[in-house]
Amino acid sequence: MAATFKTQLSSIMRMAWMFVKKYGFSMGEALKQAWFNAKLKQELNKRIVKFYFQKINGEVREAWGTLASDKIPAIAGTDNRKKNDSIQTYYDTVKEEWRCFKIANLIRIA
Repeated sequence: MAATFKTQLSSIMRMAWMFVKKYGFSMGEALKQAWFNAKLKQELNKRIVKFYFQKINGEVREAWGTLASDKIPAIAGTDNRKKNDSIQTYYDTVKEEWRCFKIANLIRIA
């Protein structure tokens, strides 16, 4: 349990520093956004979640998504793409396809 919390805390701190360096957040804003994203990811792994994020064009998007293995279709093949820590992928249960958004643009979890 302690190791899991320590790993999660380390991940949140790395994410917060990325927000500071890449997007110019203050450390307080960065930590808040990092914890917010960690909570979303935790919920996505459990169930279908309604959340909001700002698209690149400035429009606010309402999304219903999940990462729960019992709610997503089987994945065929391998994914050799480079991992991008600044985006969150999720399975959109309304459009029934994979989507992603910049984690710095997460607005709210409903």
